[in-house]
Amino acid sequence: MAGHYDKRETRDPNVRERDLFKRLPAAIATALKAPGWKRHLGKIDPRAITSRAALAELPIQRKSDLPALQKAHPPFGGFMPGKASAFGRLFVSPGPIFEPEPVGHDVWRMGRVLAAGGFKRGDIVLNTFSYHLTPGGWAFDSGARAVGCAVIPAGPGNTDHQLDLIEAYRPVAYTGVPDFLKILIDTAKAKGRDISSITKALVSGAAFPPSLQKEIAGHGIAAYQTYAIAECGPIAYETEARDGLVLNEDIILEIVRPGTGDPVREGEVGEIVVTVLDIHHPLIRLAVGDLTAVLPGVSSCGRTNWRIKGWLGRADQTAKVKGMFVRPEQVAEVVKRHSEITRARLVVARNGETDIMTLQVETRAKSAEFLAAVGETVQAVTKLKGAVTPVAPGSLPNDGKVIEDTRPVG
Repeated sequence: MAGHYDKRETRDPNVRERDLFKRLPAAIATALKAPGWKRHLGKIDPRAITSRAALAELPIQRKSDLPALQKAHPPFGGFMPGKASAFGRLFVSPGPIFEPEPVGHDVWRMGRVLAAGGFKRGDIVLNTFSYHLTPGGWAFDSGARAVGCAVIPAGPGNTDHQLDLIEAYRPVAYTGVPDFLKILIDTAKAKGRDISSITKALVSGAAFPPSLQKEIAGHGIAAYQTYAIAECGPIAYETEARDGLVLNEDIILEIVRPGTGDPVREGEVGEIVVTVLDIHHPLIRLAVGDLTAVLPGVSSCGRTNWRIKGWLGRADQTAKVKGMFVRPEQVAEVVKRHSEITRARLVVARNGETDIMTLQVETRAKSAEFLAAVGETVQAVTKLKGAVTPVAPGSLPNDGKVIEDTRPVG
């Protein structure tokens, strides 16, 4: 069983919350030194942002908007409080999205994630994340060295050469996507190669379904997951308790209704929004485009930070209906204009050769006049006609979907 990385992991949740929001104003003040953040956040007093309610009043920054913003103001859209030359490494991820790596020790905050997976001083790690242009390889490399491991900077692919490395160096740990770990296992078995030295793994960057988890465990490898993005590194990580993913330190997590910046009710599925208290690379309410939900209580492993369910799908649910794009923000606007509605879901379907829309609304108001008024709002906001169907409060699925496209593919 892995020990705790430091005392911060087990501190009282209220102490952590107070610490985060005590430090938040300084992070916002630093961000406002960058012209991009100044444009985005507008005229605000950082000293007043000391609570979740105050934070929720700030505008969302969408990851999906970064490529256009960076193209208009290269290389970072004006969102970094420093020149590109001030950073240690400079990356570009698919999008393209340009990201810098600050100079310092374990700047991606990956050490505690690896420690939770049982990585320790003296281990040799086969790191198969890419070192080419993207930050993944470097982030896991720095985290492994932060906990005292030696790292084989293997990168992805070239399976036969990787097997040679494993038999020569006898690494005990693997970092990379789960799919490539399976390829190594299958290839080694087919060719009679020995990779039995690998007994633990930290995987990310791809789906890790229960079937694959079971298969890898069957080969004597204890594999743990982390949810990470290129903009800030690991957001949450799995522990030996296997009871969700524990939120990393120095991050304020919000779960919001897709298409809005409004926090959802506890336990409800919504979009992940992160605020990272890093003065070198500040992120204020970055909506990453993925769905999850917060789990109640704390982990049985003793870590007291929030837990999430893990990746539950994409928040970008834009649908093209009769040649017009309909977005979650528009559904949110309809709900906003009618206080009788608590939640809504727009279902897009086909009737013969025609697209049809039905807005399902959780409400106790079911009069014809009310439904007609909502229908008029749907048309005014989306420029498309749609039926309105009332449903009982709490009856819509808790899956984060605001727009459900049921049309057949192809």
